[in-house]
Amino acid sequence: MHDPVPATGRQFEIVGGAARAVITEVGAALREFEVDGVPHVESYRADELPPRSAGAVLVPWPNRVADGRWVLEREAQQLALTEPSRGTAIHGLLQHVPWTVVEHAESTVVLHAMVPVQPGWPVPLLTSVGYAVDDSGLTVTHTVQNLGGRAVPFGLGVHPFPRAGAAATDECTLKLAAATVLPVDPERLLPVRPPRSLEGDEQEFRRGRRLAGVLLDTAFGGAAPLPDDPDGLVRHSLTGPAGGGVELWADPVFDWVQVYTAEDFPGRGRAIAIEPMTCPPDALNSGTGLTVLQPGADWMARWGLRPF
Repeated sequence: MHDPVPATGRQFEIVGGAARAVITEVGAALREFEVDGVPHVESYRADELPPRSAGAVLVPWPNRVADGRWVLEREAQQLALTEPSRGTAIHGLLQHVPWTVVEHAESTVVLHAMVPVQPGWPVPLLTSVGYAVDDSGLTVTHTVQNLGGRAVPFGLGVHPFPRAGAAATDECTLKLAAATVLPVDPERLLPVRPPRSLEGDEQEFRRGRRLAGVLLDTAFGGAAPLPDDPDGLVRHSLTGPAGGGVELWADPVFDWVQVYTAEDFPGRGRAIAIEPMTCPPDALNSGTGLTVLQPGADWMARWGLRPF
């Protein structure tokens, strides 16, 4: 007899000061993150698939591709429809594949995975994600390298479900550094018009808004650092009723953020995903926010979580 492998593969724990995180082999997902024993992301069991894509790395595109179709240099591409109910390809190609650990120290872990040439994706990419924890929180570093012989566009996102410790989601206040919202078809959640300004809009979250009664599966754009931000970072936050919470910070290339309120997250009920993205839904068709990676070139960006 052998011990069964959990659905998410091997588990890689990292500890730095009072901070601790657990990363999964399958999908390189963030399964746990806590400081002083206080949880700051929604978690799940190692032997179940990530609920609602919790903690997933979304590459070479985040969110949805309409009908799984896009065009590269006049060549039509057809991706598998991984969200058949909406007729879309969702969240990239690496959610459910094992990643290779290339470094694992006490407070850091780095995993690599290859996006091979396949139906709908004609250029190979090598991607990595590095997780590091210390007393200040969690830092996540992503790289993507073009291993092919021609340029290819891509996008990247992540799917954490931050939480303000033990506070109920409906008691928390969400604050976003976003200036626009992307109108979508309510059935397929695909863009139907260009982004519109949030000035005076009921979905304005720049000043903070309590989440009780709020339902979202919404892409917000124009996320940018405040003019006086010393580090030049995009900053979103979730604050509990007692004033503490968690900040999600990101490099300015993550100028989109998808916010999704789940009603049935296991063990929690209401939960909220705050998903930094480099491009909006259906970007492989619109071209909005895509990064074009030349042969042999690489790309790097960071985001993280900071309890307060």
